[in-house]
Amino acid sequence: MNKSYVGYTNDLKNRLNKHNMNKGAKSTKGHKWKIIYKKKFRTKSEAMSFEYFLKNNKTLRKKIINEKKDSNCSSL
Repeated sequence: MNKSYVGYTNDLKNRLNKHNMNKGAKSTKGHKWKIIYKKKFRTKSEAMSFEYFLKNNKTLRKKIINEKKDSNCSSL
């Protein structure tokens, strides 16, 4: 099973470390996470809007996961 997590942060490395040390959200505990997709935004508002969009778009999330199987971390 592929479990995915979508979130906003201004410190990606720190956020990933916290999740992998079980200090993240309840839904992230007990998993070893890796970055498969990242995207930079000019404003927090733009980032939060895209986070909401991606969280609610299961088709796009599955596409990103499947593309990861063929390559390394994607960035747009």
